[in-house]
Amino acid sequence: MAEPPPLGVYIHWPYCSRICPYCDFNVVRDRGRTAEQADLADAIVADLIAQRALTGPRRLLSIFFGGGTPSLMDPVQVARVIETARSLWSPVEDLEVSLEANPTDAEAGRFPALAAAGVARLSLGVQSLHDEALALLGRNHDAGAARRAIAVAAATFPRLSVDLIYARPGQTVDDWRAELEDVLAMGPEHVSPYQLAIEAGTAFDRAVGRGQLVVPDEDRAHDLFETTQTVLEAAGFEAYEVSNHAKGEAARSRHNLVYWRGHDYVGVGPGAHGRLNLSGGRIATTAHRKIADYVGAVRETGVGFEREALTPVEAAEERLLLGLRIDDGVAFEEVAVLGLTADAAKVRRHVELGLLADDPNRLRATRAGRLVLDRLTGALAT
Repeated sequence: MAEPPPLGVYIHWPYCSRICPYCDFNVVRDRGRTAEQADLADAIVADLIAQRALTGPRRLLSIFFGGGTPSLMDPVQVARVIETARSLWSPVEDLEVSLEANPTDAEAGRFPALAAAGVARLSLGVQSLHDEALALLGRNHDAGAARRAIAVAAATFPRLSVDLIYARPGQTVDDWRAELEDVLAMGPEHVSPYQLAIEAGTAFDRAVGRGQLVVPDEDRAHDLFETTQTVLEAAGFEAYEVSNHAKGEAARSRHNLVYWRGHDYVGVGPGAHGRLNLSGGRIATTAHRKIADYVGAVRETGVGFEREALTPVEAAEERLLLGLRIDDGVAFEEVAVLGLTADAAKVRRHVELGLLADDPNRLRATRAGRLVLDRLTGALAT
């Protein structure tokens, strides 16, 4: 009998000291919620145990603390969650344990304790090295704190990733190039440059609607994207995903590759999602979004999530959506139910347009295809 596939574990910690105006994640303000946070940590541990009953024995590839701002989490609780996951599943020798953090001086002071708790890879939400841009983005750190945090993180954790946001209002290509080069000079092995997206229902969405915020047009966004690729390629970074660049294969985010390659993952914490292959079918798990609902459900039923079986078409559509984001794409056999083959008319049409690679085995977006990935994926899925 074949060994069950390995999996990743995602932990959602929803607390933030400030809610950024572009954020549409499931987050809440961190305002003296000490007792609630202790209850939530208890619920997360209990939920992990319940999920182990669902998955059975597996090898554990990665643990990822996201949010929210998990660097606000008590390091003692971080260590407890890590040890719980390690005890429930069999960790691979080079288990990746990642945690998202903000660069405030107060949080940077917690980095040694988080490393001692078992975190080996830090994903640092720098977003910009310009004070004006940080103020616009609603961040609670300045450029000086960002630089200090990068230095502390690089000295504390074996692996460091830096998040940046570009295509900001008024941003020029020259400004972005200089900023990106400045970050690279500080030595991170992984950079995640995200193009600013205006998500429905956010403060930025309302500001755009009122005409108070003007984002770059398509031509400027294109130029900024191309500048991102050029600068990072010149520095030895591979664009292994649309918004993720790594200096060598070892620097890639193993946990995010779990998502993009369609592997199994457990999701715990308010609003967390999971995907598992059980009894030959793809199962989606979704945790209760509100903290009180999540904690209450775990206390009353032992689990904080609901489960739903995906149809073969739904599973293939999701595989297409996520798989086209990475450079190795998706095997045609994984999306055959959508009528996608190397010879399918819509595939050949997009190959001729230069948006898909001419590959007989895999569906892969080209650099030009990544620029219009949402439209490309929509056209292939229909």
